[in-house]
Amino acid sequence: MQGSRRSLRMVMMLVLIAISILAALYSSETVAAASGVIASGTTWNDTNGSPVNAHGGGMIKVGSTYYWIGEYKDTGGLFLATACYSSTDLQHWTFVNKTLVKQASGDLGPNRVVERPKILYDGVTKQYIETMHVDNATYTDEAVGVATSSTVCGNYTYRGRMKLNGSTIKKWDSGSFQDTDGTGYIITHNGNIYKLASDYLSAVSQPLSSMCSGCEAPALFKVGGTYFFLFSHRTGWATNDNFYFTATSLSGPWTSRGNLAPAGENTWNSQTTYVLPVQGSSTTTYIFMGDRWNASNLGASTYVWQPLVIQGTSLSMPAFHASWTIDTSTGKVTF
Repeated sequence: MQGSRRSLRMVMMLVLIAISILAALYSSETVAAASGVIASGTTWNDTNGSPVNAHGGGMIKVGSTYYWIGEYKDTGGLFLATACYSSTDLQHWTFVNKTLVKQASGDLGPNRVVERPKILYDGVTKQYIETMHVDNATYTDEAVGVATSSTVCGNYTYRGRMKLNGSTIKKWDSGSFQDTDGTGYIITHNGNIYKLASDYLSAVSQPLSSMCSGCEAPALFKVGGTYFFLFSHRTGWATNDNFYFTATSLSGPWTSRGNLAPAGENTWNSQTTYVLPVQGSSTTTYIFMGDRWNASNLGASTYVWQPLVIQGTSLSMPAFHASWTIDTSTGKVTF
């Protein structure tokens, strides 16, 4: 009998220990889910539990809310839609709307490619401007497309191909940039920069005609009086060591500064798409936004976001942080 009681007590103790461990794990997961983290290279779910589908995207802040627009993809690369998500903490994302959807014909029609959408706000026309690379399925009809909406995540109206002096800007891997004086610019592969008209629907000049051959995935941002221009090499969907240039003027001269991450790390297995400044009460953090492309299932590609270390003209991601948080009110990062 005594042996049976001892055995029963042992079983009960083991059960209690197991319950305690499970409770601790559940509590830890609950706290993590409640506080939110930025976990690079994993699938991010929106507030409805669906994977965030916003590849090659960009960001804009309106009031205290961040809006993320990107490519809404299935397994392949043909255009379906561009999607817009919202967040106040950069860690919990709510799906809002598909800003552009496939049309019956034209640049947004069947068997077309629409990539790297970005959003600017034009204070003159009070319109949000979505720019993107439009192309055919064989990438032989490249151009910069432009669309407008009165609301940031609204239904955008496609306005056609952007032109400079009446000629279509025949470029791919495009992006956009708004300077501190409110002037808008289009950036493209090879480091082309085009200054936009006041309505942001066309270009009026070309401050920089080219910077580098064999580069793509441009991202441009400014810290103080220094411009940083980021690129990747052209290796298809495979990652490589992304690199950057700096200048004090958009027309140059531009200085090559080397890789963003340690050589051989392939930019922590990602390709640059955008750099987001988070200006808080204590500091401003600049977030590298990259895509970890899955060539066999583009819709399942994940995101790599990392805080950048910036000192003068030096920019780096010296270590990979698999999971981290940011306080958008203060701008402070926690690892």
